[in-house]
Amino acid sequence: MDGSLPARNMSDIADPSAAVVRLSDACKGDCGVVLRVSSATGPASGGIEQAELERRLLEIGFVEGARIELLHEGFIGRDPIAVKLDDMRVALRRREARGILLELDPSGRPRKAPPKAMSGP
Repeated sequence: MDGSLPARNMSDIADPSAAVVRLSDACKGDCGVVLRVSSATGPASGGIEQAELERRLLEIGFVEGARIELLHEGFIGRDPIAVKLDDMRVALRRREARGILLELDPSGRPRKAPPKAMSGP
């Protein structure tokens, strides 16, 4: 993936004022709805093909319309993340969450800026 979000028709989004972000870019406390699970071609950085990762995410329950809340971020590099997916809790790496697009709930908690990376001594 090139890092940019795919173009979307505004009529596809239930609330045009809502932000659309990748799950990998979400912050702790963000709530929203899954818009799409997509993949790029080629191997993922985790060693499995993107199409296989997409299939696994869909089987777990990352499907269009599923409600998500980001519950926890790891201490080092904000990785891994824990999300509430409908009535389940799921942990995954941010690189695995890159292909999941969310429409953030504007009535949810306010977005916070991600913490700055700690610099070495």
